[in-house]
Amino acid sequence: MADLFDRYRVIDVDTHLTEPPGVWTDRVSSKWGDLVPHIERRDDEDAWVVGDKVIFKPGAVSMAGFDGTVPDHPATYADIPNACFEADARLKHMDDNGIYAQVLYPNVGGFGSQTFLRLEEPELMLECVSAYNDFLTDWTSPAPERFVAVTALPFWDIEAAVKELERAAANGHRAVLFPSQPHDFGQPSLGDHHWDRLWAAAQDAGLPVSFHIGGQDLSGLSKDRAKIGPKANFARISSLSFMENAKGIAELLFSGVCHRFPNLDFVSVESGAGWIPSLLEAFDWQWRNGGVSKEHPEWDLLPSEYFRRQVYACFWFEREALATAIDQYPDNILYETDFPHPTSMSPGPATPALPPRQYAESLLAGVAEESLGKILHDNAARVYGVQ
Repeated sequence: MADLFDRYRVIDVDTHLTEPPGVWTDRVSSKWGDLVPHIERRDDEDAWVVGDKVIFKPGAVSMAGFDGTVPDHPATYADIPNACFEADARLKHMDDNGIYAQVLYPNVGGFGSQTFLRLEEPELMLECVSAYNDFLTDWTSPAPERFVAVTALPFWDIEAAVKELERAAANGHRAVLFPSQPHDFGQPSLGDHHWDRLWAAAQDAGLPVSFHIGGQDLSGLSKDRAKIGPKANFARISSLSFMENAKGIAELLFSGVCHRFPNLDFVSVESGAGWIPSLLEAFDWQWRNGGVSKEHPEWDLLPSEYFRRQVYACFWFEREALATAIDQYPDNILYETDFPHPTSMSPGPATPALPPRQYAESLLAGVAEESLGKILHDNAARVYGVQ
């Protein structure tokens, strides 16, 4: 029998673009000078720079095939696989690995678009968000049926965010990126009615909302931890980021967002999925015993039922814990590789990860055929409109 990736049109719901050097300098007004994000060579490494400050190094998020682990990384674009930043090379990578479609997330702007806040100039911030979205439209144009563009939003400006969502939807984008804890950045919390206009616009456009880990303020997790070592600290923060996304899921379910917008889907990205059943069991228990239905009789479903209807979680490395999640929530689990991030399913000489095909075969051998189709293709096809 053919392997899983031959039997299904596999959709990888979390991958990242290593933005090419000209994303912003080619599209943003030159009046902003060096405030426009641009690439400079610093200490023999390529770095994204704003003004005179290094904000990001492309090699740090382009670790596929790299012989080393964080904080070591490829130094320059010449050391990064072309599939990280070139569309044609990405398509070949997908074909070689049996992946039909990929959902594409950014790096430089942050996993919730929060990095743009560092620019401090509102006009420039908005211009940079729009420039990224225009770049993404262009980058995905060779295969729009296989590339799923995820729109960056200027979430700090609700009027601009709604307009940008509608503009990107008209350009073929199929999801939007949003921080799961906007209050970390001085905005109302996720469940606040302030965001209802945005949720309504996303629902009307048929665009799911993505909460990617790292789209929060993680400085608290990093504080005073240098003594344990950078590798241990990176592993600790990466793992705890899953629970930061859990806070966003709780906000959606306990604030009535899912009730108010029943046709809007939400995706917890790169957060794993094995912990979902335990979390939802706790939510239901506290909901019942806390008398939530008496306080909010209009909310006619339990948290787990709202979740089943419109919330999704993604997996890419789990084994034992994932079986229960697939068994209980087969309609809500999505598959990802996280290519080409440091802990992705992109094995290099220094990492133990299996290639995607072998991982899926070893993990999903005992899963029912109906559930296999759902988690590898059907669920993501429904959420993102992939044929």
